[in-house]
Amino acid sequence: MHATLEAESTLTERYQTTVPETVRRALKLSKRDKIRFTIHPGGDVVLTRAVVTANEDPVMGQFLDFLAHDMATHPERLASLNTELVQRVMSLVGGVNVDIDAAVSAEDE
Repeated sequence: MHATLEAESTLTERYQTTVPETVRRALKLSKRDKIRFTIHPGGDVVLTRAVVTANEDPVMGQFLDFLAHDMATHPERLASLNTELVQRVMSLVGGVNVDIDAAVSAEDE
């Protein structure tokens, strides 16, 4: 018979919590890993390690998480694009056609 382990954690004022060490070890979690909450009809919640699918880029996900956190933490750093910058970007890429569904060539990989 397997022993059942239990762990507790406290919610902060912002509804955040720390995943207890025993849970992190059991799920083999590292910093920046994703976790999944599964809510069953009876109200039980199961916490598991989220599986990264082949379509997800973990580096891009971490970068987007960083950007989201930075924007939320420092909204004063956000600025609209000025007309000169938009014109400069358009002069560089305005005539470039891109098929986002096309395979990347070996030389571009």
